[in-house]
Amino acid sequence: MLFVLVLILIAVIFEFMNGLNDSANAVATSIATRVLTPLQAVALAATFDLFGALSGTAVAKTVASGLVDPAWVNLGTILCALLAAIAWNLITWRFGIPSSSSHALIGALAGATLATAQGNWAVIKWSVYNPATHKMEGLMHKVVVPMFSAPVIGLIVGFAFISILFLAIRSFRPDGVNRVFGKMQIVAAAWTSFTHGMNDAQKTMGIIALTLFTATKGGMLDRLPSSLQFMRLAAFDIPLWVKLLCAGTIAVGIASGGQRMIKTVGRGLTRLQPIHGFAAQAAGATVIQAASMFGIPLSTTHVISSAIMGVGAAKRFNAVKWSLMGRLVWAWVFTIPITGSVGYAFFHMFRVIGFWDSFEWSHLH
Repeated sequence: MLFVLVLILIAVIFEFMNGLNDSANAVATSIATRVLTPLQAVALAATFDLFGALSGTAVAKTVASGLVDPAWVNLGTILCALLAAIAWNLITWRFGIPSSSSHALIGALAGATLATAQGNWAVIKWSVYNPATHKMEGLMHKVVVPMFSAPVIGLIVGFAFISILFLAIRSFRPDGVNRVFGKMQIVAAAWTSFTHGMNDAQKTMGIIALTLFTATKGGMLDRLPSSLQFMRLAAFDIPLWVKLLCAGTIAVGIASGGQRMIKTVGRGLTRLQPIHGFAAQAAGATVIQAASMFGIPLSTTHVISSAIMGVGAAKRFNAVKWSLMGRLVWAWVFTIPITGSVGYAFFHMFRVIGFWDSFEWSHLH
């Protein structure tokens, strides 16, 4: 029981890091254009992230059971996955590089599961056919393809949105444009925060639910007092208290340290005015919501950053700081293989030092 509580605590820490490292991107452009103060942006993000987190569970179920074989996931697997993802988030946060917390968690889970299965690659759901939906699913279709296609789509949609807006406002005065789009950007920020909760907040929900389901199946929660029976999960689902916990934790993370990411994403890639911020957020929210509806665990970092690039490139090509973008791309590309390797290494390290000997892992499959 104690180990389960520790895992939930570590998952909450990861969600907090998600707020530091990833979810600040949902409101970065609003703060960069000075449409919202940091305090106002945090309040808006917390509110609409909560609504988004409560709006569905498709992404959470993909993370928990759609990428690796859950039969090979035990509590040790989850521990190593969380530690590896947190380590990567801390490194990228320290250097102000907005990498993907989503891909960090997915890569770490895949690596830790592979280690649990003693190197049996069959436990990774690379590309599988789902007879219920008649669609191909797995790591390739839910993660790898979107990882490369989503930034491109975000860039194109951002470029298209701002180009259309430029045509529509040709006869408007600049001060009027800033005033109107300053208000519209608040709406776009709310929408972006909603889609962020709908997608990003669900990843940790899936991990906590997987922890509870695994522990329940292994008999670790059989002797819970009546006041804690809500923690038992006989069938995989996302309880309401888990949704509320994750949504609230992300909001605290945004408030505590998202300014590093805001500086890089909101101001580092290109200069923004309210109309640019509106176009970037609207473009990003469109792509993220579409992905969430299909249960694709997308990275808000990828989408918002690429949408900002598209908006900046519409002004002029050299308005975008492509050298900084190069650093971001390398961080994105290496996130999954690095966290996968670290998750794999953590599991074997704990095995070598005898940490797993203290637990009856055979009961937890």
